[in-house]
Amino acid sequence: MKNQVHKQFYSIIMSSLDKCSTPLTKWRRDFILETLLLFMSIPGRICFLQLGRYSRFSEQRFRQQFEKRLDFMEFNSHLMTQNMTGRRAIAIDPCFIPKSGKKTPYMGSFWSGCSQSIKRGLEMMGIAAIDIDNRIALHLEAVQTPPTKTLSNMFQSLLDWYCYVIEQRVDKLLQISTIIVADAFFAKRPFVYKVRTLGFHLVSRLQNNANLRYLYHGKHPKGRGRPKKYDGKIDLKNIDTSRFSTFLYKNQTCYCAVVNSLCLQTEILIIVERITDKKKIILRIIFSTDIRANPTDVLDIYHTRFQIEFQFRDAKQATGLTHCQARSINKLYSHFNFSLTAVNIAKIAHWTNHKQGADPFSIADTKLLMNNYLMVQLFIRKFGINPNSKKNHKHIKELLSYGTKAA
Repeated sequence: MKNQVHKQFYSIIMSSLDKCSTPLTKWRRDFILETLLLFMSIPGRICFLQLGRYSRFSEQRFRQQFEKRLDFMEFNSHLMTQNMTGRRAIAIDPCFIPKSGKKTPYMGSFWSGCSQSIKRGLEMMGIAAIDIDNRIALHLEAVQTPPTKTLSNMFQSLLDWYCYVIEQRVDKLLQISTIIVADAFFAKRPFVYKVRTLGFHLVSRLQNNANLRYLYHGKHPKGRGRPKKYDGKIDLKNIDTSRFSTFLYKNQTCYCAVVNSLCLQTEILIIVERITDKKKIILRIIFSTDIRANPTDVLDIYHTRFQIEFQFRDAKQATGLTHCQARSINKLYSHFNFSLTAVNIAKIAHWTNHKQGADPFSIADTKLLMNNYLMVQLFIRKFGINPNSKKNHKHIKELLSYGTKAA
């Protein structure tokens, strides 16, 4: 007896493992398969003790195996290529992980977006592939961020570290997309310069007081001196519509133009969105370093960026992203990536089942189905029940979908 969701999880995981270039022993493959299924089945906290309780193997086995790194970038890239059919981009976003204690590696003070303040804990740099047409994000890899004190000893800033993470994976990322999308924190010259050197274009957001200049397109008078390049500062609150192109995006009027950014020291394509919210106009300036890009595509990419944050939310709520209590960099790395990869597989299973429909993805329902399957399997083993008999088939099906919102 196998639940349909459990079957899908099994086939999705095995299809990606079969394509990994790094040879894996049967023992290692079985461990990865079992761990991903447990991350989507265990209710409550997910730690080594809980994994040992719900598995036929001991807690020590999970501690030892988590110390061995899996190439999650390659594993998740195979998941992505098999299931993403639309336009793609790479989303990056740091994620704060609350943690206490003094012995955990890379403990420090990091920005927490939820509390809008700096808090003590851990941070990981999340990298995801986003499907712009289908509005879905799939996790690729998460890398833990060292605290600023450690980075200063390495003569690096936080932006330098983020650039280093991308540079170490540049070959694999370029195979997915040449567009990186990030929030306004990354709209700084060192980061923009580095990603462009690596072969990427950046889509991000500027602050409303950004120093921008019009490009001069008139005739250059004869005489000495450098030809005129710029034609005055841009007042974003009072846009000169004669110098901007106007277009509609989701029933909102937007303005776009190629301008010079003083802080980025390069020419960029900017799109100014004016969003009306409760009789209040909100100004948002989206930009792309690709000045030939389609403005509508740039807005689609930036708006889909928020899917990576939904990925973090689902992992924190359902697959124990913040539950790891290990004091090893490798174990923390494995836990973060197993948690986010489990959400990947749940999304793919849901997407496969609902391509023709409009049912929203519910990580809670998927986890409840998997937990029901785990419990029913236990009852079958303990009481010697035949689940495939005609008498029991209907009852088993009811038990598997017990408690779900859409059975």
